[in-house]
Amino acid sequence: IGSFIPSQPKQGHVVQFEKFIENYFNTDKHLDQGLPTVDQCGAALNRSGHYLSDLLKIETGKGLLEHIHSFVIDKAKTKLLNSGKTVSEIAYELGFTYPQNFSRLFKSKTGIASGEYRSLT
Repeated sequence: IGSFIPSQPKQGHVVQFEKFIENYFNTDKHLDQGLPTVDQCGAALNRSGHYLSDLLKIETGKGLLEHIHSFVIDKAKTKLLNSGKTVSEIAYELGFTYPQNFSRLFKSKTGIASGEYRSLT
């Protein structure tokens, strides 16, 4: 029995996901719908969310939720460093209903609080 090999080239799923999430944020869907879910990402790429997550994990070592979080944290870092907006305003702009959820995610992914990150520069 052979091992499963995805039919698309290795970086194909990552590129497709990155296009989807960029478009999701550029069209302001996050403001109405919040952060994209694993299932939304999968459906947009004509796969189940869990299958897409498995494919990304094979390609990058990180699952779909980790990719979503990384994208959001990168956007947050840019906003924290380049705007005078409050952490709460940035959280809402990124699609979080509750700023404390954003703060918790930011700290868990970066190891420091969002306010501290802003003051590092």
